Amino acid sequence: MATKLDKQLKREVAIEGQPYMLTISPDGLKLVPKGKRNGLELAWKSLISGEAALATALNASITR
Repeated sequence: MATKLDKQLKREVAIEGQPYMLTISPDGLKLVPKGKRNGLELAWKSLISGEAALATALNASITR
């Protein structure tokens, strides 16, 4: 049986050698460079609806 996510869970992760803080909360995910306040946020609702994938594909097509 899984544990219900009812509060924030923070973990440090290294991406390409750089440290980041990943916060998983009941609202969604937040990835921030360690020592900074601003980063990327993704709501669970956006992830499930496919809105996040659509935004990623749109950004990829614009930067080409």
